[in-house]
Amino acid sequence: MLSRRQKHILLKFFSLFSVVRGYNILVVVIAQYLASIYIFAPDKTIKSVLFDVNLLMLVLASSATIAAGYIINSFYDSEKDLINKPTKTMLDRLVSQNTKLSFYFVLNFLAIVFASYVSFRAVIFFSIYIFAIWLYSHRLKKQPIVGNLVSAILTVTPFFAIFIYYQNFELVIFAHAIFLFLLVSMRELTKDLENIKGDLALDYKTVPVVHGEKVSKFMLTIMSVLTIVSAVILIMFFKVGHMYYFFYLSIGLLILFLFVLWKSNKKTHYLILHNILKFIIVLGVFSILLIDVSVVLNRI
Repeated sequence: MLSRRQKHILLKFFSLFSVVRGYNILVVVIAQYLASIYIFAPDKTIKSVLFDVNLLMLVLASSATIAAGYIINSFYDSEKDLINKPTKTMLDRLVSQNTKLSFYFVLNFLAIVFASYVSFRAVIFFSIYIFAIWLYSHRLKKQPIVGNLVSAILTVTPFFAIFIYYQNFELVIFAHAIFLFLLVSMRELTKDLENIKGDLALDYKTVPVVHGEKVSKFMLTIMSVLTIVSAVILIMFFKVGHMYYFFYLSIGLLILFLFVLWKSNKKTHYLILHNILKFIIVLGVFSILLIDVSVVLNRI
């Protein structure tokens, strides 16, 4: 049996893990490595990618920056989250704001240390990334459309760091990036619909608050169509291996998303929509393996 003190420490650990969204960071790490093997550096052996210390440092710098970003975002959104996510917020509050801020600065410092191993340019890149996340959390996220676009850009930035490292400028990479960017943008707008109650209470100028739910639904419809078109383009004009199964499934799920979207009028409905998009994104990460199913045998 755990003692009371041990239980308290364990709860604080889970609280901090919840604040930094450890599960999301794990998915990003897996995505960065799979994208490196299958998309960014398809000519390199798996071993050379996995044991590339520079790549490891970029992944660690990305993870530390993202974790710090979640902390500062939680810090600024504490009141809003108490309205929109009361249960999660109570868990998050087991760790004091001062402790969270201390971790925030430590994580950002570690990110710069990791980046400095790679190059001075990497240090500049992550310094700008850290500042951009703070600026978004502090000011930009309260602005309609701008906040959504900046959030989507910040979400895909860790992959941009790997893209710059490998300097692979093939068109297929941009096609994948557009598909991911559209999905993430849809998720951000759906989150705004899901959290409209807290945004209204604290005067966040999101798209649903400023322009209403109907305009938000029209925007999501246009973005869904564009995402479906980008999936079709990837299937028809690029070598995606067996990943075309994922894109066909994504098209089906996006059609389901549109059907549910126009029937939605409650937070629970928007939560379902959010989870559909989350599922597509996470499934897409692991579907990268389908680009070349023989890669393990041919590129060890």
